[in-house]
Amino acid sequence: MVETKVQSILYLNGVTKSFDGFKAINNLSLDIRPGELRAIIGPNGAGKSTMMDIITGKTKPDEGEVKFRDVIDLTKHDEAEIANMGIGRKFQKPTVIESLSVWENLELALAGHRNVFQTLFFKLDKAQIERIEEILLLIGLQERRAEQARNLSHGQKQWLEIGMLIIQDPELLLVDEPAAGMTDYETMETAKLLKSISENHSVIVVEHDMDFIRALDTKVTVLHEGSVLAEGTLDVVSSNPRVIEVYLGR
Repeated sequence: MVETKVQSILYLNGVTKSFDGFKAINNLSLDIRPGELRAIIGPNGAGKSTMMDIITGKTKPDEGEVKFRDVIDLTKHDEAEIANMGIGRKFQKPTVIESLSVWENLELALAGHRNVFQTLFFKLDKAQIERIEEILLLIGLQERRAEQARNLSHGQKQWLEIGMLIIQDPELLLVDEPAAGMTDYETMETAKLLKSISENHSVIVVEHDMDFIRALDTKVTVLHEGSVLAEGTLDVVSSNPRVIEVYLGR
């Protein structure tokens, strides 16, 4: 039997969500293709976090479609089920285990459902060791593998957490403001890292830093008042009068 090619890794159509009468998401439609890197920008209160919450099952929409891989209705699943389907989410603040080494954090992420105690007595096979090595190389922390995570810089902790998500091989990765608090060097390295990841995964990045967005060099969606205001390259959306008025001109 020939497998049908997935058209959309993520498809939102007419999604609306209100909180106490305020429409945080208002008739939002979005189409992310397999292997696409998409940047989402917009002023505070534009609905970016609520959109991420809806995709990951933390919040249920009042109406509209939220489809994964064309056919899976995400509104019918909870957070844990959605994570297990292959949708990973990286929050703004890194959540690495500071008392464990870089290697141990990755090992724990690879172990999945085992707890810390079980993982410490779990022997990795050759393929798993190679997978951790591969991720260390990807996130640029191979020289810091034995270091406790607490000794890493803020940017390096972010890279480690991205590595911890990628090691679980999600099809879609949602990344929330990764450049916040980073040095200029770390910001550019993070853009390179996400571009590299997008060669094998679909990635949605929510960010405010325009230098970072420019470095991603990808399609940009501008949200405003819970719906799409503009889409296109950064140059195209940056020259849009409404985008300048509601966001960039501030």
